[in-house]
Amino acid sequence: MDQECVFCRIVKGDLPSCKIYEDDDVLAFMDIGPVVKGHSLVIPKAHHNAVTDVPPELLCKVVAVAQKVVRAQMAALDADGVNIHQANGRAAGQVVPHLHFHVIPRFLSDEHSWNWKTRKYSDIPEMQALADRIKSRIKG
Repeated sequence: MDQECVFCRIVKGDLPSCKIYEDDDVLAFMDIGPVVKGHSLVIPKAHHNAVTDVPPELLCKVVAVAQKVVRAQMAALDADGVNIHQANGRAAGQVVPHLHFHVIPRFLSDEHSWNWKTRKYSDIPEMQALADRIKSRIKG
């Protein structure tokens, strides 16, 4: 546990939360600042900053709980879809340095937009060169 981490404080019970799922390793609770009402967070109880820091077996448990939350949101809220979002590092928009997945129910009428701006590679060789660099660093 990290005493400064807001999510660790929620796990410990020092801060209130509206829990929707809990087991020995994983906690899911409502996001206090929802993008869309019903927006939930799924976290490992153990403190890990980024997806790269989490042991694979724990990450599998967290993702399995995110899947349960998706199913529950679809059924309980009659959601038209669901977004799952996970960020690593400030540059990616991670605000709380504790691994977490946002599970956001979506409705055709929710008016939320990601404002995703796509870009292009200058050519296929540029894209292939980046693919090769990434591929060379994949382990296991």
